[in-house]
Amino acid sequence: MTWYPAPGKLNLFLHVLGLRADGYHELQTVFRLIDLCDRVGIAPRSDGEVRFEGPFGEENLCVRAARLLQRETGSRRGAELRLEKHLPVGGGLGGGSSDAATVLLVLNRLWEVNLGRARLREIGLQLGADVPFFIFGRNAVGEGVGERLRALELPAAWYLVLTPQVSVSTKEMFASALTADTKRLKIPPFFSGQGRNDFEPVVTARFPEIAAQLAWLKSRCPQARMTGSGACVFAEFETRVLADVVQSQLPGGMSGFVAQGLERHPLHDRAD
Repeated sequence: MTWYPAPGKLNLFLHVLGLRADGYHELQTVFRLIDLCDRVGIAPRSDGEVRFEGPFGEENLCVRAARLLQRETGSRRGAELRLEKHLPVGGGLGGGSSDAATVLLVLNRLWEVNLGRARLREIGLQLGADVPFFIFGRNAVGEGVGERLRALELPAAWYLVLTPQVSVSTKEMFASALTADTKRLKIPPFFSGQGRNDFEPVVTARFPEIAAQLAWLKSRCPQARMTGSGACVFAEFETRVLADVVQSQLPGGMSGFVAQGLERHPLHDRAD
């Protein structure tokens, strides 16, 4: 079995532009890859069975991704899958979506179905709105539900990410009274600190722990914000030293990590 990385992401901003006719929300965001990764163990099988070992059982997105690829391609091959979690669950870092994308990218090669990147993104969208971004494999402006992607060059940066021990349901946050109709930004250019996260008022009102940690981080880094629909909050720094200094000041009861922004997904070249 070979182990493959499934990196996390940050939403450098997240605007809700309005409700679409299909009931989904029109979004605009900037996705940033970070170097904290889950690890997915994958070994091909010739008998068509998909077997999984790890958290979340048979409903894990890794399993769903493998079975969906089988259905979409008619492949009779299978896989042995394992999952090692490092990204917080329900934290807004895209861990489950990234795990699924890694399975699709790797099995696309191992099963020799050799789908192009665009087709893999279409398949990935059936699993979740963030999956296409991880298959796209580069920092990007995301629009639509997040599936319309344009590559975006971002400067080198380090991030201090705080991890409140709260799991936020994206579905529930969308179902809440989220009525923001934010104006679309013209990108590029994109500047650090631009925009906001329209989920923040909803999430911080419901989860005092997230509100407290975001307030603490903003007191030191005014441009700090939440990623995705929470729970993680982050601040951007030009160097690791600066991020480490703020991390060293974390009070008891708060935890987090420092991550470097990536330019490309570690498996980017496997998508073609």
